[in-house]
Amino acid sequence: MRLRLPDIRWSWSWPATFILLFVVAAAPLPFGSTNDLSNAFWCLCLGIALVFAPTRELRAQHLWLIAGIGVIVAGYGFVLHEQLSDHPFLAPFHPIWKQASDLLGTPIAPSASIVKNEAFFALGAPLANILAMLLGITVGAARERARWMLWVIAVSGSLYAFYGVASFLIEPTMILWRDKTAYLGSVTGTFINRNTAAAYFGSCAVIWILLILEDVRRRMPERHIEWKRLSRDLSDIPPRETLPQLVALLICLMAMFMTGSRAGVALSLLAMIVSFTVFLRKDLPPRTGIWISLGSGIVVALGLMQLLGGRVSSRFDSQGLVDEGRVEAWKSTLRIIADNPWFGTGMGTFQWAFPPYRSPNISIRGIWDAAHSTPLELASEVGVPLALLVAFAWIVMFIVLAKGVFGRRRDAIIPLAGAATASLSLLHSCLDFTLQVPGYSIPFFALFGAGLVQSFRTSEPVRSTARRARGTEEYAP
Repeated sequence: MRLRLPDIRWSWSWPATFILLFVVAAAPLPFGSTNDLSNAFWCLCLGIALVFAPTRELRAQHLWLIAGIGVIVAGYGFVLHEQLSDHPFLAPFHPIWKQASDLLGTPIAPSASIVKNEAFFALGAPLANILAMLLGITVGAARERARWMLWVIAVSGSLYAFYGVASFLIEPTMILWRDKTAYLGSVTGTFINRNTAAAYFGSCAVIWILLILEDVRRRMPERHIEWKRLSRDLSDIPPRETLPQLVALLICLMAMFMTGSRAGVALSLLAMIVSFTVFLRKDLPPRTGIWISLGSGIVVALGLMQLLGGRVSSRFDSQGLVDEGRVEAWKSTLRIIADNPWFGTGMGTFQWAFPPYRSPNISIRGIWDAAHSTPLELASEVGVPLALLVAFAWIVMFIVLAKGVFGRRRDAIIPLAGAATASLSLLHSCLDFTLQVPGYSIPFFALFGAGLVQSFRTSEPVRSTARRARGTEEYAP
């Protein structure tokens, strides 16, 4: 597959484009960007990029998307004010401050949060995600830039997967330059947690599958696939055209299976199967084609599980999909939400709020610094109203992406990649904390933004000057 570069001419869009591509490629590198310094750096980069963000391609539908993000920002801003202010508008002071004051016998200034000012420090990850999505919309409004983003995420993901496999084989006790203290028997790449690594590698594998399918489908001689001639048509494609992409896909799959993550591997395989079927839905035989595709995908997935995922299968056999301790943690988190329904305990305060509610059925070993369910943790920290607003935003995003997947005839791969990775990350975050890791969330929130903006049909093809001269609308990633 030959990668044709767009015309390189200076415009104000290039600084924003280059910075965004740099961030989506580099965000997973510093241990998943889980520390405050990395977060601050990415927010700075994305903020600078937003200053140069191109707006020429934005239309009315795109402005509505940005307005929706503005509503989410306003909701976060209000909750942040209530949790940080000494004089909140509506939020009551948390009773823990009066209890502490009575025990110590000294007056203590109360707060709506159980940890003063912690909400300010916890704002980094949500802010980076919002900036990444805004840039995904503005930069991704141009189809060539959106495709650049798709390729950068896929290529960087395969490089991180290669590093993860190589480092595991050479020196499994190290992550980059630090000692690896957990998951010594699993590939984690540059991430600390194997579950996040599995979701990341699986998401990149989904993108590679779509890129390969698009290229192969474009090379097929017929408008609709003739299944009797399929093997002959495929043999006509030069192997060197697709071999690099197949190798990159295999590396991502290998790294994903070597993480040993149950939910990460299972949900990634599900996303691949559904994406494959949706992409080829118009070429499948009527009535039974979709079911045959889904069934064949499941068979292939089970075969890959047996071939590459022996540790994953053994964990399914011994522990099932979710261990009992995690279920008990979710029940404990629900009790936190019940006691703090409106404004939560404060952004970033879960690890301090959880101990009094910790179930006796959970092992006493270790500290629970995450609920292992992002929706539940979000509701416990910021309250049910804001959590419902965020949930509504996700629903709207999926509706728009679905419109792009089933409504666009050209460039449908971009909203399809956004929808597939969004489904994977959201489902996995219901069982873990994938979307709370900026090294994962920043690249894919940018992809979600590009998928959203590309879900609307363009009024006329966006073509370079050279292609206009040739009178063709052919595009290249």
